Amino acid sequence: MKRLDCLKAIYPRLEGCAVVTIMGAVAAELYSLGHRANFFYLEHAMGLASSIGLGIALAQPHRKVVVIDGDGSVLMNLGGLTTLARSRPNNLVHVIFDNETLLSVGGGAPGGYKWFTTATATGADLAGIAKAAGFPRAQMVRELGDFEEATLDAINGDQLSCIVAKVEAEMPKSFLMDVHMLENRFEFPRALQTKGGVN
Repeated sequence: MKRLDCLKAIYPRLEGCAVVTIMGAVAAELYSLGHRANFFYLEHAMGLASSIGLGIALAQPHRKVVVIDGDGSVLMNLGGLTTLARSRPNNLVHVIFDNETLLSVGGGAPGGYKWFTTATATGADLAGIAKAAGFPRAQMVRELGDFEEATLDAINGDQLSCIVAKVEAEMPKSFLMDVHMLENRFEFPRALQTKGGVN
């Protein structure tokens, strides 16, 4: 399963959500599908996408928040899962693309993925960890159809959810993003000032 195909499958449904992505490949591929003002690409803050998402979810309980993360980032801040579970915002969906590598920070170099693996490559189960932390819904998916069904169901639902998608360790075609970090920094909160909600 490819990360880009997963993003394409849920992209139309993200229009009414606050979307926070982690840095690197996830951000670049979401951007390649078409930037929206409600997308915040969290650059240079590996591990903290769920923390930003939690703050938004608590501040705007009537807006659906989708955090799009990676396995390496989540493993850097495993406490983020327990904090999410403890706060249990029913408007937050945590999508984790698990390619079992530190792809965006060197694992994507030719052959590099074979050496820059994460703990999920040797058995760590992020969906299991989220469930044990207290997420009311946490599941792992390996097929595109299952990913689309699970993620859209979670976005349309009303409980804290974690969807872990096992994807290929594949670099994006380009990391080029024309939205400057500073521009994104101001554009995103302006978008959140508009009336939005769970739809």
